[in-house]
Amino acid sequence: MVHRSPIPEPRPPHPWRTAAMKVEIYSDIACPWCYIGKRRFEQALDGFAGKEDVEVVYRPYQLVPDAPATASPHRAWLAERYGPQSVAMDARVAELGRAEGISYDFDAALHANTFLGHRLLHLAGTEYGAAAQGRLKEALLKAHFSDGVDVGDRAALTRLAVSAGLDGDRVAAYLAGDEGAAEVSAQLAEARELGITAVPTFVFEGKWAVQGGQDAETFRKVLEQVAEEIGERRPEPVPVVAAGEACADGSCAV
Repeated sequence: MVHRSPIPEPRPPHPWRTAAMKVEIYSDIACPWCYIGKRRFEQALDGFAGKEDVEVVYRPYQLVPDAPATASPHRAWLAERYGPQSVAMDARVAELGRAEGISYDFDAALHANTFLGHRLLHLAGTEYGAAAQGRLKEALLKAHFSDGVDVGDRAALTRLAVSAGLDGDRVAAYLAGDEGAAEVSAQLAEARELGITAVPTFVFEGKWAVQGGQDAETFRKVLEQVAEEIGERRPEPVPVVAAGEACADGSCAV
């Protein structure tokens, strides 16, 4: 949903900033709608004339912050939480994912705590830049949803980071300690303060938010309207649209 509340006035420019428009995407690695929303947003961005002036930054959000450190089968966890309907939930997401080029394998997927993965994304963004962070985000989502990888495992995370262009020694040392943990915890708290309770949520210029895995055409229109808002032309405020499908704390729209 595009809205002006509860997102506050724009924050001061972030040191990562390199482009005219900034889009902050709040999402979780273990959120299937975040994967679909990412693909749809990227499709819209590819067709946007000003795409070279858009900086995309991934912000952390945990749907199940108390997930245990030891991974367990996704199917078993979902069945315990939602019962028999969990199979239909996965089937519907898998069908929609295929249209976006995503191969969900929920039989192989593991329920894991995503905090380490968010720490790694923070490292990628701060030390390697937004492009590297985006590559790592894609690698993490694919590993979790398609390849049955435990995204809470340090060795697995290191391999994924290297595949995204990060230095393996730096990543291994980073994950072995607590570096970045305080910063990620602060960002998770900030998401709550902003009123974000479902993901993905796309925040444009710290002012306008779009919630859920909207279709690519909706994202394209929002990109164009925000570009006008921050440019010389000053049209009417970005209109409100229906919220897209998303994952709220511990659950996903089906």
